[in-house]
Amino acid sequence: MTIKVVTDSCSDITQEEAKKLGITVVPAYVHFGDEVYRDGVDIDCDQFYHKLVTNHVHPSTAAASPGDFAKAYEEITKETNEIVSVHVTGKHSAMYDSALVGKEISEKKGCHIEVIDSLGVTMWQGLVAIAAANAAKAGYSLKQVVNKALETISQLRALALLDTLRYAVKGGRLGNTIFAIESLLNVKPLITLHCGEIRPAGLTRTRVKGIARLHEFIASPPHIEDLAIVYSSTPDDARALADHAHSLFPNLIPRISRLGPTLGVHGGPGALVAIAKKTK
Repeated sequence: MTIKVVTDSCSDITQEEAKKLGITVVPAYVHFGDEVYRDGVDIDCDQFYHKLVTNHVHPSTAAASPGDFAKAYEEITKETNEIVSVHVTGKHSAMYDSALVGKEISEKKGCHIEVIDSLGVTMWQGLVAIAAANAAKAGYSLKQVVNKALETISQLRALALLDTLRYAVKGGRLGNTIFAIESLLNVKPLITLHCGEIRPAGLTRTRVKGIARLHEFIASPPHIEDLAIVYSSTPDDARALADHAHSLFPNLIPRISRLGPTLGVHGGPGALVAIAKKTK
């Protein structure tokens, strides 16, 4: 039986890719006051970003419940009893812990589940899940699929350009002092990932200069094996960045994905992210 891969909606994997690879995506929850939506099920990106900028209530997010994961796992057991479940970094979400509890529930019914902390967000997590799914389709054993996922994590690098830190501050990810400094200086922040932690990577005076930094990141060694470009509200910038990457590496076809509601709560409009799988 083929091993199945599960992830959560923080991965920002497109529906087409998930369907092609047989990846089950468990949705997180987005709250606008008393209104509750399942990410990617009850609310899509266009609806979310419209509400984000027009609604006076700033949204909050919640991880999928252990019961949500148990239900997803048990549905998969109709096809196989071996599952690899890849999730958003436990440093910034309860999703990983929730999946672990869901695993405990399901393993009592004979299912073998390996839960992996991707140590990343958005398509960092997505690329790990995709690597695991491709390994599973190639006939790898459960241990080999897990090892492929862990190897991919070690190869990933990321750089993100935000239009503002306003939404990260509203969402409680950053303090007001940082936003005040950004507003005073009128700069665009850059952030990166390290061992699951989101860290500052510099400031630029303009968005154009910020995109130039993304160009430098993509071009810098080592060589890129895979690349995901993620945007929240600027598809033209994402396409231009992907085209630039393709011009540097003609054999590379970058993936373009959209920053979904769960992470868009903190990234806000204008976010642009490059996530590269690089050779060691």
